[in-house]
Amino acid sequence: MSGPKPRPGIRADYRLYLSLPTRWMDNDVYGHVNNVAYYSFFDTAVARFLLANGVLDLSSSTVVGLVVETACRYAAPIAFPDEVTCGLRCGRLGTSSIRYEIGIFRNEEDRAAAEGHFVHVYVERARQDRAVPLPAALRDAAQRFLML
Repeated sequence: MSGPKPRPGIRADYRLYLSLPTRWMDNDVYGHVNNVAYYSFFDTAVARFLLANGVLDLSSSTVVGLVVETACRYAAPIAFPDEVTCGLRCGRLGTSSIRYEIGIFRNEEDRAAAEGHFVHVYVERARQDRAVPLPAALRDAAQRFLML
């Protein structure tokens, strides 16, 4: 038996925001955005954060983050042509890993339609066989949206 479901967060719970349109192809046969699209929203929000802060260069970064854990909790449906806002915050900043927490907001709604997280562990791009320290640029940028 499980306890009460946690109430989804609100926009103010997050530190950074990225707006994305839903696409016609995001809808499934049930008439709402399919669960796999939420993981694409997560990945896009984090990648845009990394690119904007000079942490990731798609062609030349020697140290990269690999996703080692991810989860999503759904609270309300989203459907094309809704607009999505991804709220982003840092839940944990470790030596070689970072936990991103993401809220997915439908149109102008204040309560999240879905919330999730994913964890990046940093490795050398060429080897990818052991964790390495987080890049300094990432540590600096993440400090600004770390949840205390």
